[in-house]
Amino acid sequence: MSSPSGPSNRAAPSRIKSGSVLGVDPGLLRTGYALLDGADPPREARLLEAGVIRLPRERSLPDRLTELEKSLTTIIGSTRPVLLACEELYAHYRHPRTAILMAHARGVILALAARCGLRVLPVAATNVKKLLTGNGHASKRQMQAAVAATLGLPRLPEPPDVADAIAIALCGLRLWQAQTLERAHAGAMINGAPGGVGRTARVARRRRAML
Repeated sequence: MSSPSGPSNRAAPSRIKSGSVLGVDPGLLRTGYALLDGADPPREARLLEAGVIRLPRERSLPDRLTELEKSLTTIIGSTRPVLLACEELYAHYRHPRTAILMAHARGVILALAARCGLRVLPVAATNVKKLLTGNGHASKRQMQAAVAATLGLPRLPEPPDVADAIAIALCGLRLWQAQTLERAHAGAMINGAPGGVGRTARVARRRRAML
């Protein structure tokens, strides 16, 4: 199995919170991954672990997909996230073959998440870029710089696949938090507790608008 590698050391499982989000940037040569959880202000999130799964180009497609599944199984088993955020695929691509190959990798990731009992949040690449940079067509370098600034990292995450995975995880974390606030709002309404409900709903709407 290819050893995941990245800008940070693997965090010990005992330090990983039960509410962590795993972001995955699928690929058949490099698949980036990142684990985030919420943080105390002024920071929005804390990076627990990040890296890249490298899949040899000379290996066959079935072998690379098998390797991807094995590596992600190990990561999920050691970090135990509560949900997985994965880049969404578009209906139209400039290079259709690339889209088909990406779909193979993404299918393996989603099937593995289902077997592990993980909830999956699909996020669009343009939304992720806009979330961090304000530009839905930001460059790789811009994304790396934005991720480092948002999380207060001492250096730019390398390779860019890792930065993309961190951004996907952050987008998933925000979406999950917005949905949690909405559930709290619904529960308060059912229990007849209107106090603070309006503010909760407004916060949830603002978070959704950021995605």
